[in-house]
Order: sequence, then C-alpha cells, then structure tokens
Amino acid sequence: MTLEPAEPAGPSGSAGPSEPDDPHSDLLAVLPRLTQLSAAFTKGRLTERAAEAAGLALDRPAMGVLVTLRTADQPLRIGEIADRMQVVGPHVTRQVQALEKRGLVRRVADPHDRRASLIEPTAAGMEAANRYVTSLLGWFAEALADWPRQDREDLTRLLNRLADDVTARLARFDAEE
Repeated sequence: MTLEPAEPAGPSGSAGPSEPDDPHSDLLAVLPRLTQLSAAFTKGRLTERAAEAAGLALDRPAMGVLVTLRTADQPLRIGEIADRMQVVGPHVTRQVQALEKRGLVRRVADPHDRRASLIEPTAAGMEAANRYVTSLLGWFAEALADWPRQDREDLTRLLNRLADDVTARLARFDAEE
C-alpha cells in the first residue's frame, strides 16, 4: 500500500504552499500537530510517568492489556484484546502470560465455548489499572484545566470520531492487501 502525497512537489522538490482550491489544504496543518503530539507523548514518557505515579513496575504493552480489560467491563479473548489494541495475538499472549504470573489477570472459561478462555483482571489487576488510569487522566485534566467544558466535550467527540474513521479506513486497506 502506498499513500499519495497530498500536494505535488514544487520546482525545488519540496511540497509547495497549499493552494486555496486544494481539497486537503485544511488538513495540511493537522499533520505536524499530530507528529508534535506523538513526539510529546513519547519524549515526555507520559505512559511511563503515569505507571510510576501509580506505583506500577509494568511496561507499556502490559499496561495496554490491563487498561483494555478495564475499559471492556467484561472478560475478553486474546484475539479481542489484540483487536482493541491493534496488535497481533502472539504479542498479547506474551503479555497475558506475564500478567498472569504477577497475579494481575486470570483465565476463565468462555461460557459460549468451553474450549476457549477469556481473560479478566484480578482484583489486584483492576486496582493497578484504576491507579494508572487515574494518574493518566489527572495529567490530561491538568493539561486541559483552562479549557471551557464545551471545548473538552468537542475534543472528546472529535477524537473519538477521528480514531474510529482512521481505524476503519486502515482496516479497509488491510482487507485489500
């Protein structure tokens, strides 16, 4: 799969300024901002800091599994966890095994298919996930403290929509391959 550039290259080989009739001109300003946010989260070690503040010695993938289970409000199959995290199943299997050894998740029988197992957080796992989420949400609440309520609601609505639409579009790309 290849993505076409939003703008043709100018005479110097670099993308020129956006033309007013360019259908993507409004999106051009979004790309560097997405990169800026990604870099800020990574360089700022946001997830690691939230785990430390919550008193957890877990890496990002393990926290991802716990948070996925916490937000699901029901036990999930490995494949469902992988789908929600947008990773491959073996990656989740390794994380679940490590979390099981630490007593943070457990396997339970799937009531609809006795051959399959579901994964659910233990009480200790749920407590760990809650501490992490509380820490993370506290950080975002501080960052957005001066925003009017309507702006925060708009951000939530628009980010949900963006995530859903991008995920669906990428799934269609994957299906075409």
